[in-house]
Amino acid sequence: MIPTSRFRTHAFAALVFGCCVAISSIADAQPSQNFTMTSPPPTVTLSASATASVPNDRMLAWMHAESENADAAAAASVVNARMGKALARAKATKGIDAATSGYSSNQITEKNQPARWRVAQTLKLESSDFAALSGLISQLQADGGLVVDGTQFSVSDASRKKAEESLTQQAIKAWQARAADAARGFGFDGWRVGRVAIQTGDSFRPQPVMRAMSFEAKAAPVAMEGGNSDITVTVSGEAMLDTLRPPAR
Repeated sequence: MIPTSRFRTHAFAALVFGCCVAISSIADAQPSQNFTMTSPPPTVTLSASATASVPNDRMLAWMHAESENADAAAAASVVNARMGKALARAKATKGIDAATSGYSSNQITEKNQPARWRVAQTLKLESSDFAALSGLISQLQADGGLVVDGTQFSVSDASRKKAEESLTQQAIKAWQARAADAARGFGFDGWRVGRVAIQTGDSFRPQPVMRAMSFEAKAAPVAMEGGNSDITVTVSGEAMLDTLRPPAR
C-alpha cells in the first residue's frame, strides 16, 4: 500500500507534467510569430480598384403621347389610340423592347379659361441596334403623334458581367500586392487575409441626352454614338500581419 504522502506527491507531479504537455501542445499549434496567445495580430485596412472603359451597347428612349380635351374620356381615347399604334409598330420592329409606363390624367383649370383634361402616357424603348431605334423614334414622332422626352446609353447586363469578372481578378491582385507591400513596410515577413469586401459600380460619365428633338421620318435616321461607361470594381478589407522580423543589428 502506497503511503498517503507519496500518493499525493506522485499525483501532483503527474498534474504538473500534464499541464506542461498541454501548454507545449498549444504552443506548437500556434503559428510562428512574436505575439502573445491572447493578443490579436496587427491589422491594416487596404483598398484597391480596377477600372475599364466599356462601350455602351444599349440605347434607351422615352416618348409620350399626350392629349387635352374638355372631355376626359375623349382625351384618354386619343392617347390610348396613339399608344396602341406605337406599341404595335415597336413590337413589329426587330430587336426593339417596348413597355408603357407613367399614365396620367389631370384636370387643368386656368383663369378665364374653361376647364380641360390632360391625359398622357409614356413609352419606353430599348435596343442594341441604334439605327433601328432612331428610325423608329423618327416614325413615331412624325406620324404617330408621340414626342421624344429623352434618350440614354448604357452597358448591357452581359457586357457588364464580363467586364466585372475580369476587373474583379485585377482588383484582387492589386489588393494582394498592397497587402504584401504593407507587411514589408511594417517589418513583417507575411500576412493573412481578414475580412474583405468586393464592390462594383459605374464611374459617372455624362451621356448624350436629347430632349424635344425633331426626327424627320423621311430623312435618314439620326446617327447615334453611344460612347463609353467606366466600370469599376473595388476590393477593400483587412490584411493581418504575420511573423514579425527581428530588428536589424
